[in-house]
Amino acid sequence: MTTKPRSPYDETNGMAWFPRMLDKIRLHAGNELHPDYHENLGLGFGSDGFCCRFLRVSYPDLTKRVLEGGTDEEILQWCFVHGRKLDDCDITIWNSFIKKLGWNDRATPFLKKMKEECGLSDRDDIQTLFDCMDADEGRKK
Repeated sequence: MTTKPRSPYDETNGMAWFPRMLDKIRLHAGNELHPDYHENLGLGFGSDGFCCRFLRVSYPDLTKRVLEGGTDEEILQWCFVHGRKLDDCDITIWNSFIKKLGWNDRATPFLKKMKEECGLSDRDDIQTLFDCMDADEGRKK
């Protein structure tokens, strides 16, 4: 059985995307991640890569830490120690960036392609990658 990760809107200590990234790592390690997600795992110019670079931790190091176990909160604290500590302002900036990715920016062509592949081209209400992921995964009607 394969599983899709949590919503990109889910947060750990206020930080969006992070729990989804950890879900993908855990599910992939357990051979449970839906194959549609394998190609983009840890991708440098994808959301995983953006998140790791923002935290200043490498994806391979983060993967190793996730597979050692622990809660999402514990792993985020590990990132703060081994990368950089984020304050409330940093998290606001991160969330403002990541939640709007695909809306009138360099990811817009990718969003258009993603909507076409998911059969969502007619959905004008889907304006970000997060919206598209949630719609494709059945969380947004």
